[in-house]
Parts: sequence; C-alpha cells; structure tokens
Amino acid sequence: MAYDLIVIGGGPAGYVAAIRAAQLGKKVACVEADRAGGTCLNWGCIPTKALLKNAELYHTLAHRAKEFGFSFDNLQYDWSAVIGRSRKVSERLAGGIEFLFKKNKVDYIRGYGAIVAPGKVEVTAADGSKSTADTKDIIIPTGAKSRPLPPLPFNGTTVIGSKEAMVLGNQPKSMIIIGAGAIGVEFAYIYNSFGTKVTLVEMAPRLVPVEDDEIGDALEKSFIKQGIRCLANHKITKTEDKGSHVEVTVEGAKENGVLSADVVLVAIGVQPVLPGGQQPQLTDRGFVQVGDRYETSLPNVYAIGDITGPPLLAHTASFEAIQCVEGLYVEGHKVRKVTNFPGCTYCHPQIASVGKTERALKEEGIEYKVGKIPFVAIDKAIASGEPDGFAKLLYGKQHGELLGAHIIGENATELIAEMGLALDQELTAEEIHSTIHAHPTMSEVIHEATLAAEGHAIHF
Repeated sequence: MAYDLIVIGGGPAGYVAAIRAAQLGKKVACVEADRAGGTCLNWGCIPTKALLKNAELYHTLAHRAKEFGFSFDNLQYDWSAVIGRSRKVSERLAGGIEFLFKKNKVDYIRGYGAIVAPGKVEVTAADGSKSTADTKDIIIPTGAKSRPLPPLPFNGTTVIGSKEAMVLGNQPKSMIIIGAGAIGVEFAYIYNSFGTKVTLVEMAPRLVPVEDDEIGDALEKSFIKQGIRCLANHKITKTEDKGSHVEVTVEGAKENGVLSADVVLVAIGVQPVLPGGQQPQLTDRGFVQVGDRYETSLPNVYAIGDITGPPLLAHTASFEAIQCVEGLYVEGHKVRKVTNFPGCTYCHPQIASVGKTERALKEEGIEYKVGKIPFVAIDKAIASGEPDGFAKLLYGKQHGELLGAHIIGENATELIAEMGLALDQELTAEEIHSTIHAHPTMSEVIHEATLAAEGHAIHF
C-alpha cells in the first residue's frame, strides 16, 4: 500500500494531522500502538478530568452539603465504580476518533511503527506480525511518557506514574507525590478528596512552579485548608522501597526527615517516546529537533507534539498538527510556531494562565500594570458558592496591551480562552473593558480586573 502521508502515533497531534491531511485529499494512514486518542485521551487529560469531577462531587457532598441545604446518612463511594467511569469515558471518546478516521477515509493501523528506510514504515502488530507501507511523507507525533526518578524505579504498585494512578485497584491510605506540577497537584486533589493522606513534595519554591508566584501561593493555602500536606522548597535525599510501603527522606524549610506512605506517585515530568527504526537528530534533552516547518533531520519526516519538547500540552500538539500538515499540502500557507498558549490545571481550585508571568516581566525589564480582582467580588461566584481565588491581568504600561493573564478559581480553565484571544490579537485594556461581559457570569472577573489595572474597578 502506498500513501501520501503516514502518521506514527494517534494522539492529539497524530489523529488531528491524519484527519486534516485526509480533508485536503491525501491518502493517509495513522499507526497507533495503543488506542486512538493517545496518552491524552486514554491515560491522561480525559480520564483524569473524569476522576476530578468525581472527586469534586464527593468532596462537596462530604464537606459542604450543609452549606447547600443537603444532609446525608452514611454517604459512601465505590472506588471501582469511580475508576470504571473514567475508563468508560476514555473508551467512548477513543471510539469517536476511530469513527472520525472512517468518516475521513484514514486507514487506522494498530501496531508499533518504525521508519525502516526513507519513505518506508514498518508496523509490528500485537501478534508480532510485520507489514511495510510506502509513503511520501511521515509525521511522528509519538508523544511522551512519565519520567522515572532514577533511584526509585516504577514497579506499578508502590512506586507509580500517572498511568497507574488512574487505575489503582485499591485506594491507598497514604500517598507521597513527588512533583507539584499540573499532574502532581491534580492527583493530590483527587486522592485527598477521597480520604487518602496526601503529601506533596516539590523541589521548587512553590507549587505549580511554572505559574505566577501568587498563583502558587494561593494554591498551597487552599490545599493546606483541604488537608493536603504541602512541602514546596524541599529536596529528596534518599528513597527506599520497603515492599509494603516506601520511605522518602526530605530536606527543606518545613521538614527534615523520613516520610512514609503506601504509594509514591512520581510526577517529575515526562520523556519522549521515540519511534522505532531510523532516528532523527535529538536535542540535548532527548526530544526530536525540528525546524521552522517541523521538519526533522530525516528527509520528508516531520515531528510534532510532545516528542519535540515543551510546551507538553494536547492543544499545542493539535495546533502543531494543523500547521505542519497545511505547511505540507496548502500552497502558500505560512507555518506558525507555538507562541501564546494557555496552560490549564484542573485541580480545585482550577488554575489557568496565558502569556507572561509577573516574574518574567520583571526579569525582562518590561514595565507593566497589574489588575487583580478576587472572585469574592463577583456575584456569580458568591451565588455558586465558589468565592475563592482571583484573576490577575498584566498590561503593558506604555501601550496598555495584554501581556499575561493568571486565574485561580472556579471555571478558570474556561475563562482563559478570552485572554488567549486577547493576547493573540494584542488587545488593550481599553478594548477588553469596552467589551460587555454578561451579568451574572464568572467572566465578569476579567472585566473587573481590567478596570482594576487602570485604577477604577467598580465592584472592589
């Protein structure tokens, strides 16, 4: 079989690239070793959001029922059903992508793909059988997997990565999470909500260290209030798997000593998953090196998504897929690289940001104005019982253009879309506060924070 394009990997970069190329009239195949949707849909973004919804619902019923006028006798949950619901969600959406492959006439090939020669892809099926296909172009969006902590290898039971954390058969009584990035804090919220004693250990000075400093501080206060032990600015000096439990020795501002837990979740980042066969040139960090059109060092081979390095986000991977494919097959298309992109963390409270942090603006010597409004000033937040958090907007002092947006609180991950558009289109504070925001909505926090940047907030 001969193709115009073979995509090795069916995640948010791969399936989008395959479908878009097919829409442009190309003969396309997508090779996937696991299931359509990749890590994001099957073992990442989507099943964790299902678990987070369960966790938030249970936490609300267990701790805030009286506030909303409810009372319960013997409130319980079924851990296997909680895990089962998340798996059903992933199965349903994976099936949806497979339907889209059929609709767009993309050949969906299950197996491990390898570039064995220029324009040749070998696929090894689950039963070990091999087949080879010819193609003009190849795109490799093979993604990434959890990075292990060298002295503490994964074993699937007491030392786990994010994949195992989604399907643990028995809920642990205690858990140490190493790394307080997005993955770490999301699982901290999930397990703590169901009663696991959670300790978060982070080497950086704050939780979610890529976020604005005030966001990290606010999340730590919220997590401590929820009962999560937060040890930011702590380094791990020793680890020991005892079989029935794991011991971790830490040094830092709050603790110096040995921590013990049933399970340790290692969430210190990811490493690329390279396809088999011929290998393209890599960066110093082991990711695939690409040029301005996502080209690799191999002829007619392109790479997109997590395999090319940060930002390691599904939505940036899909963006790169469109840019790469249209750069190949749409005459005159000017390929864009990822610049402004939203980052979202779905613990409770939610976190979302786009653009520069205040820390970065100071380092770069850029003069700016800050508009900050707490959700307690927003009517919809009070009515919804979600007054915690704030929106912090950063505007250029000279021209008034949006430079960065940072939100912690209810619906933060939805509210950030407006800020992404504003940043991309270089909108000013005047243009944003001249846009009417419906009342009562959570989005009014954007309007009010913009007014605050100019010194005339109305409701705070």
